[in-house]
Amino acid sequence: MGITFVQKSDLSKRRPNAKRALVLAGGAISGGSFKLGGLAAFDRYLTNLKVTDFDIYMGTSAGAFLAAPIAAGVAPEELVAAVVGDPGRITRFKYTDFYQLNWRELALRPAALLRDALTAGPSLALHLLRAAPKALPTLRKPARDFLADPGLETAEALLLPFLLAASEHASRNQRAYLPSGLFDNARIEAYIRSNLERNGMPNTFRQLKLDHGKSLYITATNINTAQGVIFGHDEDNSVTISEAVQASTAIPGFFKPARVGLAGREQDFVDGSVRKTANISTAVRHGAELLICYNPFRPFVNYRHRLVTNERSSIADLGMAVVINQSFRTLLHSRLRLGIEKLRLDETFRGDVILIEPAETDSRFFAMNPLAFWHRGAAAEHGFQSVKASLAKHDHTLRKILGAYGIEADIDAIGDALRPGAPEAELIAGEVTPARPRPHLRVVGGDE
Repeated sequence: MGITFVQKSDLSKRRPNAKRALVLAGGAISGGSFKLGGLAAFDRYLTNLKVTDFDIYMGTSAGAFLAAPIAAGVAPEELVAAVVGDPGRITRFKYTDFYQLNWRELALRPAALLRDALTAGPSLALHLLRAAPKALPTLRKPARDFLADPGLETAEALLLPFLLAASEHASRNQRAYLPSGLFDNARIEAYIRSNLERNGMPNTFRQLKLDHGKSLYITATNINTAQGVIFGHDEDNSVTISEAVQASTAIPGFFKPARVGLAGREQDFVDGSVRKTANISTAVRHGAELLICYNPFRPFVNYRHRLVTNERSSIADLGMAVVINQSFRTLLHSRLRLGIEKLRLDETFRGDVILIEPAETDSRFFAMNPLAFWHRGAAAEHGFQSVKASLAKHDHTLRKILGAYGIEADIDAIGDALRPGAPEAELIAGEVTPARPRPHLRVVGGDE
């Protein structure tokens, strides 16, 4: 469990110069931290090449937040220190960088609602008076029908002209009273920008390609066109890397849409996961032959009701938040599997995909609120242990595939813990419940 292979190359032929891609899906705070811990384990596992040495980096949502610094040469362990430990050259990622209230909309839009509520009555009355001369001649028959047979249908016919006039007035004067998001993720952009600048790392896709030879691609969703956008040096490069991260991480409803772009031509974007889960196909289109994909959001399979206790025997018994969590994980995961299945059937693709995910019965990780900043340390350690266990289980197959690309690996190099000596609250390893035995699927479905 935890790793799926799409193996289509001839492993007897060595291809050390083939393009290698790291594809990171979303995950919010707990999923991003889980993925970060897993990346640290995978980075230790590789002995003659590190995750900062790949050719192509594909990031979506929380994956974009990690892919940007990794592509610039920041090791996963340095990011772990910045997120949950003692920061070094990468500054600490604080809760205020994530939970920055959307003050402007939260203040101004309720004020607009109060103003309009005070003026709505007189304004509507004036509009109805203006509409009355046209409506009155048509009311004679409906009025007679209502007097002869009072009821809902005849009352509706009598009031219909006024209801239509009121609806027209409301549509003409429609305003947005609810904020477009509770929080503002502009500080995420500032965090990425400041850390790239303070370490002399490029904040443009083209400069990153020129300086480091790395191709970084970040996805977002244009909220006005509902179309996915790919930012990169040879894709849309109208924004900086930090702006692209802001656009990709704008979780709908939680964050307001990110308005980025050249002055006068800004566009509003939301989370890249709205359109595609991981965008493996983009990495393939740009020539990747070995793809390491990490998706932390997998639905929980409640085989024997391990997630619940006492009288609660179903996920449905745990309330709306858990049902929504399971539903979104199912949506994201099923799209990923469908995309990989398409790649498996694509005769033009002759490479290999290694998909890393949590175990489907990992109840402890599933129970972590994706937006809970305080879970980041526990999630990172758990991700480390989860990936370590998966790498150990599939070590033989992994070394065979990686070896064809000139990559050496050593399971003993991973170590026992992500952060030795970390508080006990973070050390939650070994909580993954074994799944019901199932036939091993060597080649399966997966991306987008």
